[in-house]
Amino acid sequence: MKYNIFGYLIGEGFRNVFKNKKSTFACLGIMCATMLIFGIFYMIGENIDHALEGLEESQGMEAFIEFEIEDEQTVQEIGNQIRSIEGVNQIEYVSKDDALNRMKARFKENQDLLDGYRIFKASYIVTLTDLSLRDQVKTQIEAIEGIDSVQIRNDTIEALMTVAGGIRVVTIIVLVLLILISIFIITNTIKLTVHARRKEISIMKYVGATNSFIRWPFIVEGIIIGVIAALISVLIIGLLYNVLADKIAADPIMDRIQMTPLGFNELVNSIILVYLALGIGVGVVGSCISMRKYLEV
Repeated sequence: MKYNIFGYLIGEGFRNVFKNKKSTFACLGIMCATMLIFGIFYMIGENIDHALEGLEESQGMEAFIEFEIEDEQTVQEIGNQIRSIEGVNQIEYVSKDDALNRMKARFKENQDLLDGYRIFKASYIVTLTDLSLRDQVKTQIEAIEGIDSVQIRNDTIEALMTVAGGIRVVTIIVLVLLILISIFIITNTIKLTVHARRKEISIMKYVGATNSFIRWPFIVEGIIIGVIAALISVLIIGLLYNVLADKIAADPIMDRIQMTPLGFNELVNSIILVYLALGIGVGVVGSCISMRKYLEV
């Protein structure tokens, strides 16, 4: 018996979807637009986070050792102190000769101008586990005896972190606005269906049908619309993302800064979960609101 009731409620939900094709297409359109706009911001945010993770692994700061320090044991002890600081991922020692050779490589055909010069300091290149700790780590390294100065090696870190924070805030604001718009449209769309069946609903109540029994087909209708919208949105945004990601990856600037966008296969699981939660949630809320006028709550 329970199975029959469950089957009836699901069947009624599907019938509502296909019976009201115009309203269904209107709901699908607005929900797809909502999900696509949110998906754009979501993927931009994910790629910025990915870029920051890459910077955490490859960029950090350079701690210069005082020029007069030559003793290997002292240099090693300085390295051990740096390594023990919370937030430090890896350190790489650069000797005075290594620093000179790197500068010669930059001078290319004019590198002979540096012959005979011994003005470069030894240093440790420090990468971090979390870029937000860079100021804290820098202060602790500067306090180590034998450290002359510390320089943060990449000025784009602050800019990327600011952009990432801004993208997250904008994404949340846009998502909230789009959800409210979607709920409003779905609510009014399902209200049309409910209004058209108001006599049927009244008869069902007279013969003893509970509010839940009457409400569930409309909730199922909202869920079905949400799931269909989620699947359509995943397909559309997947195609668009792959095209744009290929163009961005082929850009010489991306190659120069050694950054590549995430592949859609790395994002697809999370975007499907987000879209399903968004679609089902909006569909259920919209359906419940639309029934309040016709049912006792």
